[in-house]
Amino acid sequence: MQDIDAIDRTILSILSREARIPMKSLAGRIGLSRSATTERVTRLEKAGIIRGYRADIGQLEEGQIQAFLLVTLQRTPSIGVLDRLAGFSSVRKVSSVSGQLDLVVEVEVGSINALNELRNEVATMDNVEDLTTSIVLRRDIERS
Repeated sequence: MQDIDAIDRTILSILSREARIPMKSLAGRIGLSRSATTERVTRLEKAGIIRGYRADIGQLEEGQIQAFLLVTLQRTPSIGVLDRLAGFSSVRKVSSVSGQLDLVVEVEVGSINALNELRNEVATMDNVEDLTTSIVLRRDIERS
């Protein structure tokens, strides 16, 4: 793909905040015709820079608790741990990371008791060496 210029960066900035902006409005804000703007957006999509559009849904249930389980394994990889984590409906995302930690597990549960139960289950899995829990107080910025 050719280099991204200032107009492309402006398009990306606007779309990252307002994914559903009509093309006509986007064109007006960047000072190009609707067809030129559509061509640029299409080029950014084809190049994989724009990978999709989504609705950013806030927390639906007030009582839900979101947390990160920071897991250190005795040895990696640990497919068994990943398979077990995949079986928990409260596990939203698991990321393998570099550094002292091995896994970052994002969870969403209905209560502190449910979080403690999940934490205890994960902590006692074979190959889990250490587990730290961080509860999300609020999400200040969230993008995908």
